[in-house]
Amino acid sequence: MTRAVTEIENLAINAIRFLAVDAVEQAQSGHPGAPMGLAPVAYVLWHEFLKHNPQDPTWPDRDRFVLSAGHASMLLYSLLHLSGYDLPLEELKRFRQWGSRTPGHPEYGHTPGVEVTTGPLGQGISTAVGMALAEKKLAAEFNREGLRIVDHYTYVIASDGDLMEGVASEASSLAGHWGLGKLIVIWDDNRVSIDGSTDLAFREDVLQRYAAYGWHTLRVEDGNDLDALRDAIRKARAETERPTLIAVRTHIGYGSPKQDSAEAHGAPLGPEAVAAAREALGWPYAPFEVPEAVYVHMRQAVEKGMAAQEVWEQRLEAYLERFPELGTEFVRRVIERRLPEGWDAEMPRFTPGAKVATRKASGQVLAAIAPRLPELVGGSADLTPSNNTQVPGMEDFTPERPTGRYVHYGVREHAMGAIMNGLCLHGGYRPYGGTFLIFSDYMRPPVRLAALMGVAPIYVWTHDSIGLGEDGPTHQPVEHLMGLRAMPNLWVIRPADATEVPYAWKLALERTDGPVGIVLTRQGLPVIDRERYAAAEGVLRGGYVLADAPRPDAVIVATGSEVHLALAARERLQAEGVAVRVVSLPCWEVFEQQDAAYRLEVLPPEVPTLAVEAGVALGWERYADAVVSLERFGASAPGGVLFERFGFTVERVVARVRELLGAAHG
Repeated sequence: MTRAVTEIENLAINAIRFLAVDAVEQAQSGHPGAPMGLAPVAYVLWHEFLKHNPQDPTWPDRDRFVLSAGHASMLLYSLLHLSGYDLPLEELKRFRQWGSRTPGHPEYGHTPGVEVTTGPLGQGISTAVGMALAEKKLAAEFNREGLRIVDHYTYVIASDGDLMEGVASEASSLAGHWGLGKLIVIWDDNRVSIDGSTDLAFREDVLQRYAAYGWHTLRVEDGNDLDALRDAIRKARAETERPTLIAVRTHIGYGSPKQDSAEAHGAPLGPEAVAAAREALGWPYAPFEVPEAVYVHMRQAVEKGMAAQEVWEQRLEAYLERFPELGTEFVRRVIERRLPEGWDAEMPRFTPGAKVATRKASGQVLAAIAPRLPELVGGSADLTPSNNTQVPGMEDFTPERPTGRYVHYGVREHAMGAIMNGLCLHGGYRPYGGTFLIFSDYMRPPVRLAALMGVAPIYVWTHDSIGLGEDGPTHQPVEHLMGLRAMPNLWVIRPADATEVPYAWKLALERTDGPVGIVLTRQGLPVIDRERYAAAEGVLRGGYVLADAPRPDAVIVATGSEVHLALAARERLQAEGVAVRVVSLPCWEVFEQQDAAYRLEVLPPEVPTLAVEAGVALGWERYADAVVSLERFGASAPGGVLFERFGFTVERVVARVRELLGAAHG
């Protein structure tokens, strides 16, 4: 028999509800309906199950909580405030205002206790799969009999919209395949979307779908039944071989006249409806007023969290004493999050003149550094042989072999990007994942979120231009370099030859505050003779003078395979008495971080400058007076033929330089 809700439970649940309602009402913007329906679910989870310490939101063995339904942000802010996180009531009153710690959707690194930036639906649940994957792998790697230093759950609250999104399907399929038994997703089954009833577009049997993915599924018929919620969460925690989806039937806008309607979703309820809800739910308090008893009750989380963390710290101390080498490694990777000394001590060297595709050079770099970087976890979206992302000795990750460091994501670029974010956010791993540059489109949302959050996955994007050849325009990226460069806080590195590749990887791995895409060729490129031209260390500054002239008449700036075309054109022009400097500019973003003196020294504005890149010209006006570019889609033919047909030839580059010089002297 279900017991009655106690007075303090009812007060706490309504406090969560009305803090959300009041904040949305004051901001005249936001989503009150979901927090009103979800308050009992969130209360039970946070007060009775979630292992967390409001005084130290980042301690490593805490449970992770992901509000995938990020539009319900006031639910999370109410929980954080009431539980004792550094989120005072004044911040709730400033919901959605300039400079507040309560933005419209949760933002990682901005609000204490927010584990991941959510809002774009499907991203939260998919990122949580990466968090649960990290927990499973770290537990397998470090836990020892009697000393479990990695032992926590990943909880998600997801909406109907989250489960409609394709990325959630991709990631959930993988979670079931991998047997992520400590991932628990609570589905807010309120049956209302912005357009109206979910029946408009979403009538499938979701639990059957998730069962087919290999998930454990449960249903709670009444989201206000606290005992049923407790029972479901206990059953989910007891299931260790499969992730769990709990469908909870809730009522959006619960207790208000707008209950169960789309009107409760994304707008303030309005004064009359708020007053009616207060009366219906027995909440006589003024806006933002919370009874002291609720604070006393909810802030038990502080004492419980500190005690749990203290027990864990004692366990870690015992672990360090018993397993000093493993313990030191755990501290370095999980707590300090720093690279080991000498990780780059054995970078490969390449023979000048040899033809090496930069994707193959990348594979050789990975083979050299992977044994020295146990936190490096690789993967590919079913393009492993093409991306050169798996190296000898890097075993596959499987449910039976969770210590494996290579993840087969299948044809799921979108999920791969989100799961990599989760691995980064959790800590203990540095993930990289490969696909063709053209398919970076499929993973762009998690790339953007990585840049927004300031986490540092590494993308290995190969087959970077028309140079890939016969696969044709569907596989030949044209606008992608510029589209990715347009994204704030994403570094895009396109090495010119094999010798630049180790430096690209060094830049990527030493970056900790944002993602990096390394863009690589399918076709072989000659290894540049560094005794004749400048050393490749200039990659670490984003761009450098590769070949110079005492007083250059013109500058040719290029990236990737087109640097070789620039060098060949320079040879022709030098023979004709034109002094030309060639600049390799593999990473615009790092180059922009250099001081102005260096940038002006490399690319002097008074010297006519031509850019050469096998993609759209848009953006090159920052550095060049003219561009040899590609302003159309490619074609199916051998790569060399395409470069010639599309005008990426020595003759055309020479002619464009002469045009520039003529214009300068005209």
